[in-house]
Amino acid sequence: MEIVSRSKCFGGDQAVYKHPSQVCGVDMTFAVYLPPQAKNRSVPVLWYLSGLTCTHDNAMTKGGLQQHAAEHGVALVFPDTSPRGEGVADDESYDLGVGASFYLNATQQPWQPHFQMYDYVVKELRAMLQGALPITDNHGITGHSMGGHGALTIAMRNPSLFRSVSAFAPILNPTQSDWGRKQFSTYLGDDEATWAQYDATILMAENGWHGDILIDQGANDQFIDLLRPQAFAEAASKRRQPCTLRTHADHDHSYFFVSSFAGDHVKWHADRLKTD
Repeated sequence: MEIVSRSKCFGGDQAVYKHPSQVCGVDMTFAVYLPPQAKNRSVPVLWYLSGLTCTHDNAMTKGGLQQHAAEHGVALVFPDTSPRGEGVADDESYDLGVGASFYLNATQQPWQPHFQMYDYVVKELRAMLQGALPITDNHGITGHSMGGHGALTIAMRNPSLFRSVSAFAPILNPTQSDWGRKQFSTYLGDDEATWAQYDATILMAENGWHGDILIDQGANDQFIDLLRPQAFAEAASKRRQPCTLRTHADHDHSYFFVSSFAGDHVKWHADRLKTD
């Protein structure tokens, strides 16, 4: 882990790192916020996965999570949204290629060599941070839009690794949406049976989640038809899954929306990540 930058922030430290990734085959950049409590003890961790076109920087600088993390003694991890650099496959459209990994393991060429973001988050980066930082093994995960999709699918597939999960305006049913079908067919091929493992609505119907879930959605979100919150709500209801899906009048899909409810999410996770 090579330090790219470090800044004091609400009594804690906001740092950006880069490292060579064996999983993605390129150097990866990510950010970590350690609250002031980390100077004296190990603290729980909240992962934040960002959305389409973002890097680690967007939520770090626009999400407003650090002040709340400092208050509750929670570390924050902001991974990048995809591999980047020379030799990494890309596409001219904003919703495919660099910045648009959909947090899956690609199986198709030319994406497979680098687009392994599911394993990067779940296995490589988690293991590296666990051994290098003053953090406990109590992890929660959240995210926005494509990152909300990643947070929910990663958590539901790895309940032993994450104690809590929430999301801001997540893509909830990508196998039935243009924000999903295009990317899944490109990264995973045409066999739709392989897509289900990356669809939160299908995972909810089949597996559910061991705890409760918090989702916030803007009523004026210009992408709400692509996100399909109603499909997830129906699946959760049929399973009798504890799930709070709040719809907020006049809010859109932007970081103004995310920062408006960032405090609620950090506190919600902090309450569930307390050491037994």
